[in-house]
Amino acid sequence: MLKYAARRILELVPTTAGILLLTFLLFNVVGGSPAETILGKNATREAIEAFNRKWGYDKPLVWSLDSQFVNFMTSLCKGDLGYSIEMNEKVSDVLKRGVGPSLSLTVPILLGGSALALMLSVLAAAKRGTAVDSGILVGSTVLMSVNYVVWVLAGQFVFSYKLGLFPVWGYESAVYLALPVLIGMVSSLGTDVRFFRTALLDEIYKPYVLTARSKRLSGARILFRHVLPNALIPIVTYISLSIPWLFTGSLLLESFFGIPGLGSVSINAIHSADMAVVRALVVLGAILYQGVNLATDLVYAALDPRVRL
Repeated sequence: MLKYAARRILELVPTTAGILLLTFLLFNVVGGSPAETILGKNATREAIEAFNRKWGYDKPLVWSLDSQFVNFMTSLCKGDLGYSIEMNEKVSDVLKRGVGPSLSLTVPILLGGSALALMLSVLAAAKRGTAVDSGILVGSTVLMSVNYVVWVLAGQFVFSYKLGLFPVWGYESAVYLALPVLIGMVSSLGTDVRFFRTALLDEIYKPYVLTARSKRLSGARILFRHVLPNALIPIVTYISLSIPWLFTGSLLLESFFGIPGLGSVSINAIHSADMAVVRALVVLGAILYQGVNLATDLVYAALDPRVRL
């Protein structure tokens, strides 16, 4: 297990370096002049030159120890994500302020939604071919057919405006998070249930389940002791893809409900051309995906030792 973990960690090094290089090129080369993006196309040459000198954009791109890329990598290693011109503060401070609201919104959505979807999918798999299974499938299909924005607007209109059960805007207490969390769980429930049910049914029809039945084990024992653990690998994969989103925030929910998380920070940074913040969020998301992939592979190896080979 330790050799497998060490090998996977070493594989992250070139991948992460490539991601950081690609991010640097996208923001410093492909995206055009950062000075023109921030100052506008009508900026004078003197203003552009002064901006480039102040933020180091007048230095060589790569081929120098004092190049923009080397300075970019050095700053990242020091935990320096740059300076937000729009917010007039360090990018790290902007992100620290937004990560709390984002986690308070996205963690309940992921945990609550995944738990509910898993319970419904287990029930559907156990009652496969019955009216219960058909009802769960029909309900899941209906949930999948409704656009995410529709859930947000309908939830605000019905539960906030008409019924007055929840506040529609702000981030002052847990009550303000109840409606967006509920909408986030419902909007993804249909897709989750169908995927989890498929993963369970793939295992149910395998030969080892027939062997367990021939030994007269109970249906519940077969489902929870044999089928569910073996179905966890695709389920873990599916859930792990959502984990980086926990930290980078929900763009739509935070914007519609006025939650000052990283999703709102992202949209505001894009609108104001605050490239330092946008770049930091891209780097953060990429590194989080790398870490999640590593953790997922280690969970694979723990669930199924054959993965280590």
